[in-house]
Amino acid sequence: MSQNNPVVIRLNGIGMEWDNRLVLDNVSLNVRQGDFVAITGPNGGGKTTLLRIILRLLKPTSGSVDYFDPSGRGTDRLPIGYLPQKNSIDSRFPVTVTDVVASGLLGIKGIGKAEQSERISEMIGLVGLTAHARHAIGKLSGGQLQRALLGRALISKPDVLVLDEPLSYVDKHFEHQIYDIMRSLSGKTTILLVSHEMSTIASMANRHLIVDRQLHECTAANHMVHCDCNG
Repeated sequence: MSQNNPVVIRLNGIGMEWDNRLVLDNVSLNVRQGDFVAITGPNGGGKTTLLRIILRLLKPTSGSVDYFDPSGRGTDRLPIGYLPQKNSIDSRFPVTVTDVVASGLLGIKGIGKAEQSERISEMIGLVGLTAHARHAIGKLSGGQLQRALLGRALISKPDVLVLDEPLSYVDKHFEHQIYDIMRSLSGKTTILLVSHEMSTIASMANRHLIVDRQLHECTAANHMVHCDCNG
């Protein structure tokens, strides 16, 4: 991805503490339009905390997060689709797969009812849940619920897609389908993806970050990730 592409998200000296424990330390990062950023690191290293700060779901102890529109002007909001690491949906809640996927269109303006219905149907098909469209989420397996939540993240066709461990719970067949979806979005959508399974993702991403309290940017060569950072 060209360094001339405009910055869409900028982190400035982010620090985060939990219970007097330093989780993130002086993290700065520019994410450019069309970047595919693969993020890895040890458990407890701060990956999910970093994503939640980027999404402004958490306020950092220090530093700031800035968003920019395509013209480079600061903005308070970005069109972001988000798949969290752990779903926050109570399986006892009486909603269907269709309800979950459709909720990704809430607050999106300029989409008529016909287009909404078409998008919902297409997205449910894309994530392989057509036969389960009317099923209550309490009847889904963990992998099926993960697919429904991925559909929710994708349906608005966001400018920025944030995925925290999208391969959790899904079987190998759908794992490869996720790879195909990522390839189709790569270059058009800005993607930030956290995963422990980096072998295939590393070959698609143009940037590789290791988060272990601090942020280290690494280089990719021959589909392997190399990091010369000392920490």
